[in-house]
Amino acid sequence: MDTLVMLTFLNGYITSARHRIRDHSGGDAGASTLELVIIILGLIAVAGVLVVAVTAAVQRRVDQIT
Repeated sequence: MDTLVMLTFLNGYITSARHRIRDHSGGDAGASTLELVIIILGLIAVAGVLVVAVTAAVQRRVDQIT
């Protein structure tokens, strides 16, 4: 029974500590819009490079066949 009481106490302590930390941080969680735009533009650039690479490889194979 003592273990259950101690675990309940620790759970409450951790929960209150999380709330205090969240309130202290100012609520700035996650990526900003500018960061997301930069990440998305980078992913689009990588996808474009992959499309060019695959297209060039397929074109070389087609040239070998004909």
